[in-house]
Amino acid sequence: MSFDLKTTVQPDTELSPQQKKLNRLIEKIEQQKIHLIAWERAQNDIQQYARQTLMPAYNELHTVLFQQLEQLWKHLHGGEFSKAEMVQLDEKIQHLAAYLKDSNALSAQQANTVDEIDTFYQQYAEHTNAKKTKKKPFVEMDSNVEDIDSDEEETAFDLFEDWDSTQHEQQRAQAKFKRQQEKRKQAEKMAEQSLKTVYLKIAATIHPDREQDESKKIEKTEMLQHANAAYKQQDLFYLLKLQIQIEQNRGTRQKGLTADQVKFYQLALNAQSQQLDSQIDEIIDSLVWTENAKIAVQKSKGKLQINDLYKQIDADTAAIKQQMKWEKDRLKYMSRLKGLEMLLENGAL
Repeated sequence: MSFDLKTTVQPDTELSPQQKKLNRLIEKIEQQKIHLIAWERAQNDIQQYARQTLMPAYNELHTVLFQQLEQLWKHLHGGEFSKAEMVQLDEKIQHLAAYLKDSNALSAQQANTVDEIDTFYQQYAEHTNAKKTKKKPFVEMDSNVEDIDSDEEETAFDLFEDWDSTQHEQQRAQAKFKRQQEKRKQAEKMAEQSLKTVYLKIAATIHPDREQDESKKIEKTEMLQHANAAYKQQDLFYLLKLQIQIEQNRGTRQKGLTADQVKFYQLALNAQSQQLDSQIDEIIDSLVWTENAKIAVQKSKGKLQINDLYKQIDADTAAIKQQMKWEKDRLKYMSRLKGLEMLLENGAL
């Protein structure tokens, strides 16, 4: 069955701005459907490619980082370090434990070790915070005591500003995500309503049981089967095309679409377009693992190509392998106490 959804008018009649807009939307949806099929076909291949290239590099990196964690934890309890060096060691160990906590590359025993170290630092942080927030007795300040150093005040203020800025950015991101979710739900609801409206209208118009002519009855039966399949697949675009075909078969070809029909199709197809965008976005989101890939997706503004993800996986894999090379070199120094002292002295831990 072949037919065109674009608006039809009499030969000497020029399309209205609304009809031209509708035609552009129809062309957009045709392209979206092509892109969706392409992404659906590529999804498994991209995931398989990432499992073969990116994930092994990640697993090897995590293994090296766990070895660093073990060495530093061992030195922490067996060596003698200054207070400043202890601070560096604690920060590094805490960072490694937090990073490796959700790793799938470690054995059960290694994961248990990571959990124990991470829990230790969490409990230590809670204990430290509890001591800081413990209520102190009121002491009347001597009028001769100097004010708090202005540099300390400025530092505290800067920290508060940084925290406030971070909170603001997080709130903005959450609000944007909420708006996107609401927009998607609204589009899905409208598409669902339009889908049912169009389907019921088609079913009522071409129901085979109402047709006396056997040849036309067979044709209508086939069309209804197509409508049922489209309704089951929630393909509003196909149902709208089918509805126009039915109207054309009934002799309304030269009349074209009425203003109300154009308005309805515009609303229904906008919902369908948003739904297709959401489906494509969900597939792309499932294929994005690293921060670099997320940034690339955001910058693409809907123009991301399938080959772009393969290139990003290759770039991320190369970056991880380079980091792994550095971490292995660092591990060599960490394995010896003097080497660790050298890293601490140069701030290269």
